[in-house]
Amino acid sequence: MSRIGLCRVWWTALGRPLGSPWRRNTTLFCLEFLSSPVTGALSDRHGRRPLLILTTLGLISSYAVWAVSRSFGMFLLFRVIGGICKGNVSLCTAIVADLPCPKARNRGMAMIGVAFSLGFTVGPLMGAYFAVSSKTTGNVFHETPALLALAFSVADLFFIWLMLPETLPKGIKASPSARGDSWDLLSPLSLFHFTAVTKTKEPPSKERMQKLQVLGLVYFCYLFLFSGLEFTLSFLTHQRFQFTSMQQGKMFFFIGVIMALIQGGYARRIKPGQHIRAVRLAIMMLVPAFILIGLSWNITMLYLGLALYSYAAAIVVPCLSTLVADHGSSNQKGTVMGILRSLGALARALGPVVSSSVYWIAGAQTCFLITSASFVIPLILLSKARTLKEE
Repeated sequence: MSRIGLCRVWWTALGRPLGSPWRRNTTLFCLEFLSSPVTGALSDRHGRRPLLILTTLGLISSYAVWAVSRSFGMFLLFRVIGGICKGNVSLCTAIVADLPCPKARNRGMAMIGVAFSLGFTVGPLMGAYFAVSSKTTGNVFHETPALLALAFSVADLFFIWLMLPETLPKGIKASPSARGDSWDLLSPLSLFHFTAVTKTKEPPSKERMQKLQVLGLVYFCYLFLFSGLEFTLSFLTHQRFQFTSMQQGKMFFFIGVIMALIQGGYARRIKPGQHIRAVRLAIMMLVPAFILIGLSWNITMLYLGLALYSYAAAIVVPCLSTLVADHGSSNQKGTVMGILRSLGALARALGPVVSSSVYWIAGAQTCFLITSASFVIPLILLSKARTLKEE
């Protein structure tokens, strides 16, 4: 096949799965990739609470723009503002990282996971319900979900203002960064090396930096592979089982409930020192999970794979976040967690591109089997992280 023919095949594969929903999500994740390290570093200097209030105000404005949008340009503006303010998620993990007790940090990361799982479960159902009901009221279909999101964000702002204390200890706020350090928060290579963490009077030891870098790479590889198959899951269920939107909603509800139960019941009780072992076991379970999903010929086999998938999804990110939160000095937790969140956003932006392309070029079975085998990469990296000794 000529190079032009190969390019046409590739373009067709990209064009089929990567429509406007993917472009919107990519915009969001790319902006989050850029904003999370900067937001985290600013919180190390000015405090968690002011930055969290500022980013929440940004989210409120983005939902307000969404509610009144009547053109693609206005909708894109909503996504841009929302993507910039998505750094508030890394701020939440930085607040948990500020906790002095390792057990409390572990419970906090697990509860953030529970919040995501419940939002992942209930949010789409609420949005779909109000979008469908808008047909009977004559409203624009996205207006009611946007106003609902706006109301939740306003309530969140009041909660932060009235209830959330400043968790960054007084007297240890980071000094203003030098001009050259700004690149360390934007360069992908610097982010993978956590270079900004070394720019301090007392930098971490070489061994601790190596372990932090390996954990960041594990986080990226896992989310790159996981988000790719997560994105193609809807294609598979629609093509193979003719799932309707309602059936897919029930499927994601099943996933979200299992994740919330595992995070609230098991993940928050994992003892310090056992997190790498828990992550390794969870990633190992993803291999049979995606093989079952990729080869499934009936609903029972599909849901068995989804149950294993849900267990792994509930464990890996909270445990890796807990491990990474142990690194960096007290006035660097925002930077550390911001960089970690940034690497995850980059993985979620790139993973669906590769996985969807393989899916449409080689087929569902090949896509899921190849990606299942690729999970050996984060497993090897985890083994390296476990062998690294810290001073």
